Amino acid sequence: MGQIEQGLERALRTRPVPSSTETRLRFLLAAHRGSTRKVAAVLGVSQRTVQRWVTKKPGARRPPGPTQVRAIEEAVLARWQPRVRARRRAQAEAEGFVFHTRARFGFAAAAGSSDDPRVRWITQDLPGEVARELFAARDAGAGEQQQTVILARALGHAYFREWGHRAHGLHIAFSDIEFADFSIG
Repeated sequence: MGQIEQGLERALRTRPVPSSTETRLRFLLAAHRGSTRKVAAVLGVSQRTVQRWVTKKPGARRPPGPTQVRAIEEAVLARWQPRVRARRRAQAEAEGFVFHTRARFGFAAAAGSSDDPRVRWITQDLPGEVARELFAARDAGAGEQQQTVILARALGHAYFREWGHRAHGLHIAFSDIEFADFSIG
């Protein structure tokens, strides 16, 4: 998962995802009304295996292996705050968002130009159309590179071209993203 994808995921959550495997298992059990059989079906293991992971008996508890830990994490992330995520996504698509990043950004200009690509801290309001395009690309399985192109176009228009008032026709360079955060609402 790239920086843009991680930033979008953080923006759609209002509470942190459970961090330990034990709390993640408790969340999955609560989501499935305590049914170890349903949790086992979701994770692709036997019901008895889930029972061993969550038992309180001393000596009977067995921790899940690395493959199962990843499966538990993915199952929790898929089920964490679905209504909140939908509401925040709709809000971003309607009102836009603020994009915070540190990345190499500029015009593909002559060396030494003030617009030459260099590492910059950028905080920029972007409209809902960009959010819609970004979420649609993410839903279609777009990779980090395609999402970077969408953000580069939007940042170039808002940051350098000042919403179409200057610097027409220049090519935007946006790469080496160190972090990407989105503020919604």
